Amino acid sequence: MSVTLTSQKLSVIFDPFGAEIKSVKNKNDVEFIWQGNKAVWARHAPVLFPIVGKLKDDTFSYEGKKYSLPQHGFARDMAFELVSQNSFSCVFRLSSNEETKNKYPFDFVFEIKYQLSSNTLTAFYTVKNSSEIPMHFSLGAHPGFNCPLLEHETFNDYYIKFETSEFKLTELSNGLRLDYQKALNLNNGKLPLTSSLFDNDAIVFENYQIHKLTLCSKISKHKIILYCQDWPNFGIWTKKGTQQFICLEPWYGIADSVNSDHELTSKKGIITLKPLGEFNCSYSLNFS
Repeated sequence: MSVTLTSQKLSVIFDPFGAEIKSVKNKNDVEFIWQGNKAVWARHAPVLFPIVGKLKDDTFSYEGKKYSLPQHGFARDMAFELVSQNSFSCVFRLSSNEETKNKYPFDFVFEIKYQLSSNTLTAFYTVKNSSEIPMHFSLGAHPGFNCPLLEHETFNDYYIKFETSEFKLTELSNGLRLDYQKALNLNNGKLPLTSSLFDNDAIVFENYQIHKLTLCSKISKHKIILYCQDWPNFGIWTKKGTQQFICLEPWYGIADSVNSDHELTSKKGIITLKPLGEFNCSYSLNFS
Protein backbone atom coordinates (compact mmCIF):
# COMPACT_ATOMS: atom_id res chain seq x y z
CA MET A 1 0.00 0.00 0.00
CA SER A 2 1.37 3.41 -0.98
CA VAL A 3 2.06 6.18 1.52
CA THR A 4 1.04 9.80 0.91
CA LEU A 5 2.30 13.03 2.47
CA THR A 6 0.73 16.40 1.73
CA SER A 7 1.66 20.02 2.38
CA GLN A 8 0.20 23.34 1.35
CA LYS A 9 1.98 23.04 -2.00
CA LEU A 10 2.69 19.38 -2.75
CA SER A 11 1.26 15.89 -2.61
CA VAL A 12 3.90 13.14 -2.49
CA ILE A 13 3.36 9.39 -2.86
CA PHE A 14 5.87 6.70 -1.81
CA ASP A 15 5.98 3.00 -2.62
CA PRO A 16 7.19 0.76 0.25
CA PHE A 17 8.61 -1.55 -2.42
CA GLY A 18 12.05 -0.01 -2.72
CA ALA A 19 11.02 2.93 -0.46
CA GLU A 20 10.74 4.82 -3.72
CA ILE A 21 9.33 8.29 -4.37
CA LYS A 22 6.51 7.51 -6.79
CA SER A 23 4.83 10.87 -7.40
CA VAL A 24 5.25 14.55 -6.56
CA LYS A 25 2.42 16.81 -7.69
CA ASN A 26 1.80 20.47 -7.03
CA LYS A 27 -1.60 22.07 -6.51
CA ASN A 28 -1.93 22.62 -10.28
CA ASP A 29 -1.57 18.85 -10.80
CA VAL A 30 1.86 19.13 -12.42
CA GLU A 31 3.63 15.78 -11.99
CA PHE A 32 7.36 16.18 -11.35
CA ILE A 33 8.34 12.49 -11.03
CA TRP A 34 8.81 10.18 -14.02
CA GLN A 35 5.92 7.73 -14.01
CA GLY A 36 7.83 4.58 -14.88
CA ASN A 37 6.79 3.80 -18.45
CA LYS A 38 7.88 0.16 -18.79
CA ALA A 39 8.65 0.63 -22.48
CA VAL A 40 11.23 3.30 -21.60
CA TRP A 41 12.41 3.01 -17.96
CA ALA A 42 10.19 1.28 -15.43
CA ARG A 43 11.39 2.98 -12.25
CA HIS A 44 10.63 6.30 -10.55
CA ALA A 45 13.33 7.14 -8.01
CA PRO A 46 15.22 4.00 -6.98
CA VAL A 47 17.34 3.83 -3.84
CA LEU A 48 20.87 2.53 -4.40
CA PHE A 49 22.23 0.19 -1.70
CA PRO A 50 24.58 -1.51 -0.80
CA ILE A 51 26.48 -0.46 -3.93
CA VAL A 52 26.28 2.39 -6.40
CA GLY A 53 26.73 1.70 -10.09
CA LYS A 54 27.99 -1.45 -11.70
CA LEU A 55 30.43 -4.03 -10.39
CA LYS A 56 32.96 -5.47 -12.80
CA ASP A 57 31.50 -8.82 -13.89
CA ASP A 58 28.67 -8.07 -11.41
CA THR A 59 30.76 -9.59 -8.63
CA PHE A 60 32.81 -8.58 -5.61
CA SER A 61 35.09 -10.46 -3.24
CA TYR A 62 35.19 -10.27 0.53
CA GLU A 63 37.42 -12.39 2.77
CA GLY A 64 38.14 -14.79 -0.08
CA LYS A 65 34.53 -15.41 -1.07
CA LYS A 66 32.81 -14.14 -4.22
CA TYR A 67 29.37 -12.53 -4.21
CA SER A 68 27.12 -11.35 -7.01
CA LEU A 69 25.14 -8.11 -7.02
CA PRO A 70 23.24 -6.38 -9.82
CA GLN A 71 23.89 -2.78 -10.75
CA HIS A 72 22.97 -0.42 -7.87
CA GLY A 73 22.42 -3.29 -5.43
CA PHE A 74 19.25 -4.94 -4.13
CA ALA A 75 17.40 -2.35 -2.01
CA ARG A 76 15.45 -0.96 -4.96
CA ASP A 77 13.94 -4.43 -5.51
CA MET A 78 12.95 -5.23 -1.93
CA ALA A 79 9.96 -4.43 0.25
CA PHE A 80 10.73 -1.98 3.07
CA GLU A 81 8.79 -1.92 6.32
CA LEU A 82 6.81 1.24 7.04
CA VAL A 83 8.06 2.07 10.54
CA SER A 84 6.18 5.30 11.18
CA GLN A 85 4.07 7.94 9.47
CA ASN A 86 2.52 11.25 10.42
CA SER A 87 1.17 14.21 8.49
CA PHE A 88 4.59 15.45 7.35
CA SER A 89 7.00 12.49 7.43
CA CYS A 90 7.36 8.74 7.06
CA VAL A 91 10.11 6.22 7.80
CA PHE A 92 10.90 3.02 5.88
CA ARG A 93 13.24 0.26 7.06
CA LEU A 94 15.12 -2.57 5.37
CA SER A 95 17.01 -5.08 7.53
CA SER A 96 19.46 -7.78 6.55
CA ASN A 97 18.06 -11.28 6.29
CA GLU A 98 18.98 -14.66 4.83
CA GLU A 99 18.25 -13.42 1.30
CA THR A 100 20.48 -10.34 1.56
CA LYS A 101 23.33 -12.21 3.27
CA ASN A 102 23.56 -14.61 0.34
CA LYS A 103 24.41 -11.58 -1.79
CA TYR A 104 26.08 -9.29 0.73
CA PRO A 105 27.62 -10.73 3.93
CA PHE A 106 26.82 -7.99 6.44
CA ASP A 107 24.17 -7.39 9.08
CA PHE A 108 22.55 -3.99 8.69
CA VAL A 109 19.51 -1.81 9.23
CA PHE A 110 18.88 0.72 6.47
CA GLU A 111 16.29 3.43 7.19
CA ILE A 112 14.96 6.19 4.96
CA LYS A 113 12.98 9.07 6.41
CA TYR A 114 11.11 11.36 4.03
CA GLN A 115 10.05 14.74 5.36
CA LEU A 116 7.81 17.20 3.51
CA SER A 117 7.68 20.91 4.30
CA SER A 118 5.87 23.30 1.95
CA ASN A 119 7.49 22.67 -1.47
CA THR A 120 10.60 20.85 -0.17
CA LEU A 121 11.05 17.10 0.24
CA THR A 122 14.06 15.88 2.22
CA ALA A 123 15.33 12.30 2.30
CA PHE A 124 17.35 11.23 5.35
CA TYR A 125 19.37 8.00 4.98
CA THR A 126 20.61 6.06 8.01
CA VAL A 127 22.72 2.90 7.79
CA LYS A 128 23.37 0.95 11.00
CA ASN A 129 25.93 -1.79 11.31
CA SER A 130 24.24 -4.52 13.37
CA SER A 131 27.35 -6.66 13.81
CA GLU A 132 30.66 -6.76 15.66
CA ILE A 133 32.70 -6.54 12.44
CA PRO A 134 33.26 -3.57 10.10
CA MET A 135 30.66 -3.12 7.35
CA HIS A 136 31.49 -1.94 3.82
CA PHE A 137 28.84 -0.29 1.65
CA SER A 138 27.81 2.52 -0.67
CA LEU A 139 24.45 4.23 -1.13
CA GLY A 140 22.83 6.72 -3.44
CA ALA A 141 19.65 8.31 -4.73
CA HIS A 142 18.37 8.04 -8.30
CA PRO A 143 15.29 10.29 -8.61
CA GLY A 144 13.87 10.56 -12.12
CA PHE A 145 11.97 13.67 -13.18
CA ASN A 146 9.58 14.30 -16.02
CA CYS A 147 11.41 16.37 -18.59
CA PRO A 148 9.56 18.14 -20.07
CA LEU A 149 7.14 18.88 -17.25
CA LEU A 150 4.47 20.48 -19.44
CA GLU A 151 2.86 19.22 -22.64
CA HIS A 152 3.85 22.20 -24.79
CA GLU A 153 7.54 21.86 -23.84
CA THR A 154 10.28 19.59 -25.17
CA PHE A 155 13.35 17.99 -23.58
CA ASN A 156 15.53 20.50 -25.43
CA ASP A 157 13.71 23.38 -23.71
CA TYR A 158 15.44 22.39 -20.46
CA TYR A 159 18.87 23.00 -19.01
CA ILE A 160 20.70 22.27 -15.77
CA LYS A 161 22.08 25.25 -13.87
CA PHE A 162 25.22 24.59 -11.82
CA GLU A 163 26.92 26.77 -9.23
CA THR A 164 30.14 26.94 -11.27
CA SER A 165 31.16 26.43 -14.90
CA GLU A 166 34.25 24.19 -14.85
CA PHE A 167 34.12 20.48 -14.07
CA LYS A 168 35.97 17.23 -14.56
CA LEU A 169 33.83 14.38 -15.87
CA THR A 170 34.50 10.69 -15.35
CA GLU A 171 34.19 8.62 -18.51
CA LEU A 172 32.33 5.28 -18.50
CA SER A 173 32.72 2.19 -20.66
CA ASN A 174 29.91 -0.36 -20.40
CA GLY A 175 29.00 1.14 -17.04
CA LEU A 176 32.53 0.98 -15.59
CA ARG A 177 34.84 3.90 -14.82
CA LEU A 178 37.76 4.63 -17.08
CA ASP A 179 41.00 5.89 -15.56
CA TYR A 180 40.85 9.37 -17.03
CA GLN A 181 38.57 12.39 -16.93
CA LYS A 182 37.62 15.06 -19.41
CA ALA A 183 36.90 18.74 -18.92
CA LEU A 184 33.40 20.20 -19.03
CA ASN A 185 33.33 23.96 -19.49
CA LEU A 186 29.92 25.60 -19.39
CA ASN A 187 28.61 29.00 -20.36
CA ASN A 188 27.38 30.74 -17.20
CA GLY A 189 27.02 27.37 -15.46
CA LYS A 190 24.29 26.14 -17.84
CA LEU A 191 24.19 22.69 -19.44
CA PRO A 192 21.55 22.55 -22.22
CA LEU A 193 19.83 19.16 -22.34
CA THR A 194 20.00 17.08 -25.50
CA SER A 195 19.56 13.33 -25.80
CA SER A 196 23.03 13.01 -27.38
CA LEU A 197 24.60 14.03 -24.05
CA PHE A 198 23.90 10.50 -22.83
CA ASP A 199 25.06 8.49 -25.84
CA ASN A 200 27.95 7.14 -23.73
CA ASP A 201 25.93 6.55 -20.53
CA ALA A 202 25.62 8.85 -17.51
CA ILE A 203 27.47 12.11 -16.91
CA VAL A 204 29.52 11.39 -13.79
CA PHE A 205 31.14 13.88 -11.39
CA GLU A 206 33.58 12.68 -8.72
CA ASN A 207 35.24 14.38 -5.75
CA TYR A 208 32.64 16.73 -4.29
CA GLN A 209 32.02 18.85 -7.40
CA ILE A 210 28.23 19.09 -6.97
CA HIS A 211 26.48 20.60 -3.95
CA LYS A 212 23.43 22.09 -5.62
CA LEU A 213 21.95 22.13 -9.11
CA THR A 214 18.68 23.20 -10.71
CA LEU A 215 16.64 21.69 -13.52
CA CYS A 216 15.18 24.68 -15.38
CA SER A 217 12.88 25.35 -18.33
CA LYS A 218 13.54 28.08 -20.88
CA ILE A 219 9.76 28.42 -21.36
CA SER A 220 7.95 27.92 -18.05
CA LYS A 221 8.77 28.99 -14.51
CA HIS A 222 8.82 25.44 -13.15
CA LYS A 223 12.10 24.21 -11.74
CA ILE A 224 13.53 21.54 -9.46
CA ILE A 225 16.44 22.33 -7.14
CA LEU A 226 18.48 19.50 -5.65
CA TYR A 227 20.67 20.14 -2.61
CA CYS A 228 23.31 17.52 -1.76
CA GLN A 229 25.97 19.16 0.36
CA ASP A 230 28.86 16.80 1.20
CA TRP A 231 27.86 14.00 -1.19
CA PRO A 232 31.13 13.02 -2.91
CA ASN A 233 29.83 11.91 -6.31
CA PHE A 234 26.98 12.74 -8.65
CA GLY A 235 25.39 11.31 -11.79
CA ILE A 236 23.07 12.74 -14.44
CA TRP A 237 21.35 10.22 -16.70
CA THR A 238 18.57 9.46 -19.09
CA LYS A 239 18.13 6.40 -21.24
CA LYS A 240 20.00 6.70 -24.53
CA GLY A 241 17.80 8.07 -27.29
CA THR A 242 14.95 9.22 -25.06
CA GLN A 243 13.74 12.76 -24.41
CA GLN A 244 11.19 12.19 -21.66
CA PHE A 245 12.93 12.19 -18.28
CA ILE A 246 16.15 13.09 -16.51
CA CYS A 247 17.72 11.57 -13.39
CA LEU A 248 19.72 13.68 -10.94
CA GLU A 249 21.67 11.35 -8.65
CA PRO A 250 23.70 12.15 -5.52
CA TRP A 251 25.98 9.24 -4.58
CA TYR A 252 28.07 8.05 -1.67
CA GLY A 253 29.81 5.57 -3.93
CA ILE A 254 30.52 5.02 -7.62
CA ALA A 255 30.81 2.29 -10.25
CA ASP A 256 33.76 -0.07 -10.39
CA SER A 257 36.83 0.77 -12.44
CA VAL A 258 37.48 -1.17 -15.63
CA ASN A 259 40.64 -2.29 -13.78
CA SER A 260 38.85 -3.39 -10.61
CA ASP A 261 40.39 -6.23 -8.63
CA HIS A 262 36.87 -7.12 -7.32
CA GLU A 263 37.89 -6.61 -3.68
CA LEU A 264 35.05 -4.81 -1.88
CA THR A 265 37.34 -3.17 0.67
CA SER A 266 39.47 -1.54 -2.06
CA LYS A 267 36.54 -0.38 -4.20
CA LYS A 268 36.47 3.39 -4.73
CA GLY A 269 33.65 5.09 -2.85
CA ILE A 270 33.12 2.31 -0.31
CA ILE A 271 32.23 3.50 3.19
CA THR A 272 33.57 1.47 6.10
CA LEU A 273 31.29 1.53 9.12
CA LYS A 274 32.72 0.44 12.46
CA PRO A 275 31.06 -2.35 14.47
CA LEU A 276 27.63 -1.21 15.70
CA GLY A 277 28.30 2.13 14.02
CA GLU A 278 25.87 4.43 12.22
CA PHE A 279 26.12 6.52 9.03
CA ASN A 280 23.78 9.41 8.20
CA CYS A 281 23.29 11.65 5.18
CA SER A 282 20.48 13.56 3.48
CA TYR A 283 19.51 15.43 0.33
CA SER A 284 16.63 17.77 -0.47
CA LEU A 285 14.42 18.51 -3.47
CA ASN A 286 12.66 21.84 -3.90
CA PHE A 287 9.82 21.92 -6.43
CA SER A 288 8.45 25.14 -7.86
